[in-house]
Amino acid sequence: MGPMPTSEALELARQSGLDLVEVAADERPPVCRIMDYGKFKYEQKKKQAKSAKTHQVQVKEIRLRPKTGEHDVDFKVKQARGFLAERDKVKVTIMFKGREMAHVDRGRELILGVIASLEDIAKIEKQPSMEGRSMTAVLTPK
Repeated sequence: MGPMPTSEALELARQSGLDLVEVAADERPPVCRIMDYGKFKYEQKKKQAKSAKTHQVQVKEIRLRPKTGEHDVDFKVKQARGFLAERDKVKVTIMFKGREMAHVDRGRELILGVIASLEDIAKIEKQPSMEGRSMTAVLTPK
């Protein structure tokens, strides 16, 4: 509506059944709006609550086997990339069964390949290591 005296603005607000709210006090002249003050405060509180929400970091697990196909590994890497984009940690697990324990080196190559394909958005928190019949590594977002 443009610059006007405070008394005139208050009268306009009273006629429309709303409040005169100072939006920018630092400006000269101060900027005011005619609006429902309760609704304004509610929306401000809602915006503040939305921006204040913190992300709970979870550990998401990607499970593979030494004989897992290349396409399946690519799909799992794509899933891990999504988890890392959401700022979650990713635990990469290679599970060995029976005689696969004789070929732990194949599992190590697979887990190192997964880590290499994710190194642009992740860093290694825990190096690949054997834990019983599985080899695990933990990645965190950069």
